[in-house]
Amino acid sequence: MQHLKELRKAHKINQQALASHMGVARSTISMWESGASQPDNAALQRLAAYFHVSIDYLLGFSEEGRGVKVPVLGNVAAGIPIEVVENIIDYEEISTDLAATGEFFALQIHGTSMEPRIMDGDVVIVRKQPEVENGQIAIVLVNGYDATCKRLMREKDGIRLVSFNPNFPPMHYSSEEVANLPIRVLGRVVELRGKF
Repeated sequence: MQHLKELRKAHKINQQALASHMGVARSTISMWESGASQPDNAALQRLAAYFHVSIDYLLGFSEEGRGVKVPVLGNVAAGIPIEVVENIIDYEEISTDLAATGEFFALQIHGTSMEPRIMDGDVVIVRKQPEVENGQIAIVLVNGYDATCKRLMREKDGIRLVSFNPNFPPMHYSSEEVANLPIRVLGRVVELRGKF
């Protein structure tokens, strides 16, 4: 099981948690990782599905899926915020180095407010984090359930969510609105995957 340990570490799951998911003892995971034993076909299929890789990759017969696959969740608006749909519509692969820096998900952009940099249909890779630095591009939850992709600007009395497209005016929220609506940062956009 050439890649099991690196996949487990990239997904930030310990041996005990993986063992619980698989319904085996922690020592079994340890033996699979060291090569002392190998899972049966059913366990191989479950492991491959869990890590979103092929069985060949798990066994070291293929180098496909060198990175870590992250789910592309329901669409996010880059215009008027729309409800975040938590179903998985696809997967995007990120490097194991990037995956080691946090927990990630991807979102598909709909709308034109972030053009010309981020186009309708593009996918953004997002590191889950509750805060971003001033001026960074973030996925922001508005009203507790609407998500939007915008540059976040902090102000003395609140925040401003700014589009790249000048045809879309900034969205201003007072400190009180940030607390009461609420406005919450879901994560920072760290990578853009352009789609054609």
